[in-house]
Amino acid sequence: MTGSIRLFLATSIVVFGLIGCERGRSPGGGASGSSPTGAAVDAGRAVLPTLRLYLITDLAGALAPCGCVKDQLGGLDHFATWVQAERAHAPASLVAAAGPLFFMDGKLPPDRADQDRRKAAVIASLLRELHFAAFAPGVNDWADGQKGLIDLAHKAGSTILASSGAGGSPPFASAIVKDAGGIKVGFVGFGQGSSESADAASPQESIARGVDLAKQQGASVLIALAAVGRDEAKRIAEAVPDLTAIVVGSTQTAGEENTVVPQGEAVGGVIVAEGGNHLQSVAVLDLYVRDRVTPGQPIRFVDATGLDRRPEREDLATRIDSLHEKIAVWERERTLPKADVEARKSELAELEDKRLSLDVKPPPTQGSFFRYALKEIRPSLGADPTIQAEIGGYYEFVNGHNRLALADRKPLPRVAGQAGYVGVAACGRCHAPAVAMWKHTWHAHAYGTLSSFGREFNLECVGCHVTGYERPGGSTVTHVDKLQNVQCEVCHGPGSRHVADPTDEKAVIAKPDADRCLDCHRRPHVEQFDAVAKMKAILGPGHGAPVAK
Repeated sequence: MTGSIRLFLATSIVVFGLIGCERGRSPGGGASGSSPTGAAVDAGRAVLPTLRLYLITDLAGALAPCGCVKDQLGGLDHFATWVQAERAHAPASLVAAAGPLFFMDGKLPPDRADQDRRKAAVIASLLRELHFAAFAPGVNDWADGQKGLIDLAHKAGSTILASSGAGGSPPFASAIVKDAGGIKVGFVGFGQGSSESADAASPQESIARGVDLAKQQGASVLIALAAVGRDEAKRIAEAVPDLTAIVVGSTQTAGEENTVVPQGEAVGGVIVAEGGNHLQSVAVLDLYVRDRVTPGQPIRFVDATGLDRRPEREDLATRIDSLHEKIAVWERERTLPKADVEARKSELAELEDKRLSLDVKPPPTQGSFFRYALKEIRPSLGADPTIQAEIGGYYEFVNGHNRLALADRKPLPRVAGQAGYVGVAACGRCHAPAVAMWKHTWHAHAYGTLSSFGREFNLECVGCHVTGYERPGGSTVTHVDKLQNVQCEVCHGPGSRHVADPTDEKAVIAKPDADRCLDCHRRPHVEQFDAVAKMKAILGPGHGAPVAK
């Protein structure tokens, strides 16, 4: 987590030209730049899109990425800053979402309920500033009950497109029509309902009803938000051809693992859009309207992106992703000469240029058309000070709240004969060379990384920055005496029995397996992590290697 905390606080606002290519990978092959979908050109001049839609899928309570990787994907602050900066290039824009939005899991853990509620409120507040139109909730979004979900929708200034809920009364609806860029946009959808309510209508029936209602209100662009998974979304696209696009969200998610970002595709004339979960990337749909618009008559858009080039785009995206991750590791660990790293960056730029050529087709000579892309959300997009202040207030609240609310949370008791944790000072009495080496590793400063930014009581972070977290005879979020930082016992196991009898070879794990590193050093916290190779970096004289004489 150490790197991500520093990255989260860094600000680097990038100003984009109207036409050009930003050097930043975009999973799924979307072109990057001031217009992430590639600026349309008419008579040699750049043409602004009539309307831009930023489509979020499966955010699932991910306010900021958690991990120790440079240039890590995600971050609502970076997304919000970028959207605001892009208003000069896409003045008419709306944001919508499908799948779990506010909570990572389907139930609020008792000790994290206040923390998770506060984070959801911050997410809602930030989305409100981005012209957040509507969302189709996943099961997770009901974790705080119907009232909690309604409160979040009001805070976000948004409409809930759920298959069931409060009888269709606001903020619930089967369709909502927004005016943007002189176009009426109808958002319809199928979100998951609460466990206490049910709707006999199928997703296809619900969305078809919503489309009819939106057209009656004059909508000419029809966007379905569907928390149903990709296969069902494709069936909906086939059954409801009046749709412009369908945004694919999950019915329910669990945990913090990131998913592989799928390519955009078309089913008939319907765009199937899906971004990366946890805001790794956002699907961006630019619509260029050049036809006469008849209220309630769907506009037909021609593909000016080349969604049919999906296999080539997938291959390039995989190569670009892998090289991007490797460059981040090489720069952090300095395992390659600088000249070699620069050469690999040039190779990355060439791959991105090639992908850009796949993603942008000449616009048709007449008629309306669309461009589609997946935009990666990275620290290079910047972070507005006002947005940072709001997010910083959340972290300050969490730290102060948990410090008091969980003050009495004691470590789990040990059963008779079970080893407990003794701390690095006890280890150093017999293993001084090993402890001396440990003091020069990042592990020895892991807790300070949190406390220096006021996050040592954050339940999402602390477990990988202390020793024996939530284990018998170990530590808790508020009881870390002698067990701050990633100490010897994280790898070797609790040491009280070993201290009592150093001759007992089974009292601790003498040679830990590299897999123990993966408890914390795993996706999404870190990418390209070779546990076997990394273990060598913490071995030396007195610690897995002979002491020099």
